[in-house]
Amino acid sequence: MVVAATKRYTASEYIALEDKAEFKSEFINGEIIPMAGVSANHNKIALNFCRLLPLAIGEQVYEIFMSDMRLWMPEYSRYTYPDVMVITGEPVFVDQRQMEVTNPSLIVEILSSSTQAYDHESKFRQYRSIPSFQEYILVYQNSYEVDYYVKESEDRWILITHKGEESVIRLVSMQLEISLRDLYKRVKFD
Repeated sequence: MVVAATKRYTASEYIALEDKAEFKSEFINGEIIPMAGVSANHNKIALNFCRLLPLAIGEQVYEIFMSDMRLWMPEYSRYTYPDVMVITGEPVFVDQRQMEVTNPSLIVEILSSSTQAYDHESKFRQYRSIPSFQEYILVYQNSYEVDYYVKESEDRWILITHKGEESVIRLVSMQLEISLRDLYKRVKFD
């Protein structure tokens, strides 16, 4: 039996293909991986999260990007599309096209049964290679539950699990509180 080799792509080949593609794909060290579709709950949670974030708190300005902005992680030769990214201050783009950023301080992923383990482990490990990255929020779609990771030091992250409609996430980087009741507004659980 002959096994066909998987075609490997360069990052620039991926970008050229992605710019013309009808559906989004991730780029992981030469491989192009199609992304799964999203549910109505997924969309509502992402939109609610963005809606709850101010563009400025005091003198600090934030840029907020939803799932169409690519994130580049050079250490892993990886492009991905986080559900929500918050950048403290000015975004650092890969080039003048301004289609890929490199400096989020906060990343949010809305979990599905097919991505839950991947988002918790591999993706989180790779996100930690980003020097500006300080907070990681994993939101479950079918219950009031959020895993919130906050960076304490270079090699130490603290996990705080929030459960229940009355729970409140306290974002360190933005000095902001988000209630799970507001985050899950109009979400219908199975």
